[in-house]
Amino acid sequence: MASSIGNEKRVNPVLRISQLDALELNKALEQLVWSQFTSCFHGFKPGVLAHFEPEVKAFLWLILWRFTIYSKNATVGQAILNIQYKNNLSHSEKYQPLSKHQKLWYLIFTVGGRWLEERCYDLFSNRQLQSFCKIKRYINVGAGLLKLCGLLNFLIFLQKGTFATLTERILGIRSVFCKPQSVRQVGFEYMNRELLWHGFAEFLIYLLPLINVQKLKLKISSWCLPIAGLSNNENTLAAHCKECSLCGEWPTMPHTIGCSHVFCYYCIKSNYLFDMYFTCPKCGSEVHSLQPLKYKIEMTELHA
Repeated sequence: MASSIGNEKRVNPVLRISQLDALELNKALEQLVWSQFTSCFHGFKPGVLAHFEPEVKAFLWLILWRFTIYSKNATVGQAILNIQYKNNLSHSEKYQPLSKHQKLWYLIFTVGGRWLEERCYDLFSNRQLQSFCKIKRYINVGAGLLKLCGLLNFLIFLQKGTFATLTERILGIRSVFCKPQSVRQVGFEYMNRELLWHGFAEFLIYLLPLINVQKLKLKISSWCLPIAGLSNNENTLAAHCKECSLCGEWPTMPHTIGCSHVFCYYCIKSNYLFDMYFTCPKCGSEVHSLQPLKYKIEMTELHA
């Protein structure tokens, strides 16, 4: 009784995007199955499957057809999206499953068609006889016409929303929902968080290149040093020009920028090249002129 009531329910058409998603899921499943199958032969001689690849693929797709279209009237992608095939030749709004002839022809058009295309390409690729060349030319023309028909069918599908593939149109099978679709409750909290985070990230990407991190770091260090306090020995060394105001080590090739502090040549030169508005981290003086000291600092003065 329940099954008869279920069959009497009207079916709802499937959105275009859902049908396209189902096709993409089917392609992804086939690639996954093939990659898993070929991984079993990694220890064998390379190219062991090359001569029988079309037949092996046809056998795998036959197994998939047996447990999807033949038994459930739906592919794997359709089953995930709550979709199944309906016999559209019955001209009834009630759900009608596919007939055995439609299932068999679906197998011939999908699995057999791809096998024939791959195998014919291998058979006629190295043939130089005139008869084989004619057959190959006819096959190429036929394949091109099928591709053109598939393109026209896709354009019609985009307009009307039915029969996503040429096989579905020829066999008269249509995608419908398995169960009635309920109203979707969409929550925007996650979307709001994503928009807020992306906006903040774009603001940081725009702002960070404008900040002179090196100058800011030196400015903060110049503010913190007086608060932390320096020992008398450190003050004495700084006063007698025996340490670099940037690295705190013995100045190598000591230079001055116009204030009473001394810098290593490489320290002050690299900072000045990086920032033309560089200021002394000790006193905040700007670079007026980069000049070497007129007297030499000997290492013996450090131990005096």
